[in-house]
Amino acid sequence: MNLRDLVYKLYARRVEGRLDHAQVPKHIGVILDGNRRWARAAGGTTEQGHQAGAEKIRELLGWCAETDVEVVTLWLLSTDNLDRPEEELVPLLGIIEDAVRDLAADGRWRVHHVGTLDLLPGRTQAVLKEAEQRTVGIDGILVNVAVGYGGRQEIAHAVRSILLEHARKGTSFEELAEIVDIDLIAEHLYTRGQPDPDLVIRTSGEQRLSGFMLWQSAHSEYYFCEVFWPAFRKVDFLRALRDYAARHRRYGA
Repeated sequence: MNLRDLVYKLYARRVEGRLDHAQVPKHIGVILDGNRRWARAAGGTTEQGHQAGAEKIRELLGWCAETDVEVVTLWLLSTDNLDRPEEELVPLLGIIEDAVRDLAADGRWRVHHVGTLDLLPGRTQAVLKEAEQRTVGIDGILVNVAVGYGGRQEIAHAVRSILLEHARKGTSFEELAEIVDIDLIAEHLYTRGQPDPDLVIRTSGEQRLSGFMLWQSAHSEYYFCEVFWPAFRKVDFLRALRDYAARHRRYGA
């Protein structure tokens, strides 16, 4: 271990020692951004960047387990990403599939897919479904893997689901208009039954949500980190938690 690594380890331990676990967010959403830029800066390929980003996931979940986080949502592939060139998209989907299999095989995490399955290739759909089934009884961190996910698409999907459900029941439009409210829509989201994210972290320095959990993040705190996702360190994670704990959440009051 060199001097720099030692100093980093001591600093991370100091930040962690001052962290109040009672103030830790229960649900963290993470926009894993910057894989390609990290690869370019390191002289590597786009595929190597995505692979390095996938390998970082296990570290993040370990840090979450140490700090009593209960739900983590990982944005792995947006609906916009599906328009990327095939020579990039196909390897990326393979990396995501391997990452999801790895999460399911770990035995510590309960995996849940959020996104539009129909937009994904059959092989990817099968991997996501199998991971959910394999981990359904695990009492660990609930890991939402957002693959083929878009916030606007999620809300549109929820509205369609409500309309179809009440069409089957024979509910009139007038009756439906009387009962549609925030709670009803929330029951038809991909994350139904889950707490909304307390904290949303985005790496790479970009300061926007890009459609991530538009409905659920109405009252979330945001933390924008300059480092690219593959270079995200435990101390960066702890700083995000420390920053969150220092804020006074007033929910509009």
